[in-house]
Amino acid sequence: MAIRHDAPIPDPDISSTKGREQRERVPRTVHADLADRPVGFDPVQVLIDQGAGRVQSLLPVRYGRMAADRFSFLRGAAAVMAADIANGPSSELTVQLCGDAHLSNFGVFRSPERRLVFDVNDFDETHPGPFEWDVKRLAASIAVAAESLNLTAGQQERAVLAAVGEYRSTMRTFAAAKDLDVWYAHFDIESNLGALGKRLSDEAMRRTGNMMAKAKTKDSRKAYDKLVEIVDGRPQIKADPPLVVPIADLAMPPESGGPDSVYDFLFRILTGYGETLPYDRQQLLTHFTPIDAARKVVGVGSVGTRCFVVLTLGRDGDDPFFLQVKEATASVLEPYLGASVFATPGQRVVAGQQITQATPDAFLGWFSEPTPPDQELRHFYVRQLYDGKASADVASFDADLLTDYVMICGWTLARAHARSGDRIAIASYLGKTDTFDRSIASFALAYRDRNRRDHKALVDAISSGRVTAENA
Repeated sequence: MAIRHDAPIPDPDISSTKGREQRERVPRTVHADLADRPVGFDPVQVLIDQGAGRVQSLLPVRYGRMAADRFSFLRGAAAVMAADIANGPSSELTVQLCGDAHLSNFGVFRSPERRLVFDVNDFDETHPGPFEWDVKRLAASIAVAAESLNLTAGQQERAVLAAVGEYRSTMRTFAAAKDLDVWYAHFDIESNLGALGKRLSDEAMRRTGNMMAKAKTKDSRKAYDKLVEIVDGRPQIKADPPLVVPIADLAMPPESGGPDSVYDFLFRILTGYGETLPYDRQQLLTHFTPIDAARKVVGVGSVGTRCFVVLTLGRDGDDPFFLQVKEATASVLEPYLGASVFATPGQRVVAGQQITQATPDAFLGWFSEPTPPDQELRHFYVRQLYDGKASADVASFDADLLTDYVMICGWTLARAHARSGDRIAIASYLGKTDTFDRSIASFALAYRDRNRRDHKALVDAISSGRVTAENA
């Protein structure tokens, strides 16, 4: 940072003016519009094209999971929705986007201080872009989830309005806050239980308590008990194909060197990944010995990317520690917002998470490595497996619970955006009235209907044999 003795004193009014000027260029009411798709746009083909670089044998699992219901389809169709949003109006108020801010990508995990915090927790698609792109993704997911709960049209709209209204009011609060206060703001669930109790229903508080209890049990010991068996006195990750395939069971052509080359590949990843950690974490990582690894299917949209879990041991056989190695590819937003400034997709994901999350994973890092069996250079990021991670069971919510929950998500997304964007300009653009809220609600309900048609298109493609689906 260059120091200038004549540097101008920061003036919030400049940002406020910027926000008001954006209102003139992109009126808040235009966000209600769901732009028509280009002639010939095929959502199923978007998914097929996206699978080109993935593990082909796992794509039927992806299609099966997406076809299960409309919300699952939305979760896996980030590329489809990115194309739709990019085709509509956009502001010039840039933040570090989560890129895939649907309801299931919010949840609980442990901070490095071992406190349970609530935050956005998936950054595979993170990229700088207009703040409202994340808001639209969240709002549409609320509408789709509310529809799946058989809520009335009015209840669906109220849930979306609650989330967007909370986003807007929170952004105004952060616009008036000092920079460091914004940076350190986080949602510590345990510390905020008292305040939550004043806002949430008794049932919502009960569910919160249950989610916290579940999160506290999700650690490496829990993962060990679930994933590992003892064979000839040594711990090994149990096979559950195609969802969990131990490294030793992966089919490898002879010229690749067989399973040993995969072990070498993972060892190189851990070694190289460690170099991206802060020095103290590098030293801590050396305390753990890699024991076994497996390819593991995760999520919905990520199915088919190369994801591994790695079992390491600390002081002895009763000190397990799991890492998740996840393939990173270009963000679905890059075709519309430009290529990432980072050298690799893995670094992009890590940087986006560190910018956006208040308390990112202490073991977050990245690496690139030629990958067996074809030895193509692929990119990965690494994080802890489990470590207190838990998410709400939205499928069991009623209208009141959903409204309570999405307000917390709205607060969280505003806090995430306030860390990287011009929060004063965004707050000025949003304003004091609910004009923006109602526009986004209209968009969300229209997208709910489009998502319903897209889901049917996938189901029809499966029925016709265009794509193959597997229930796993």
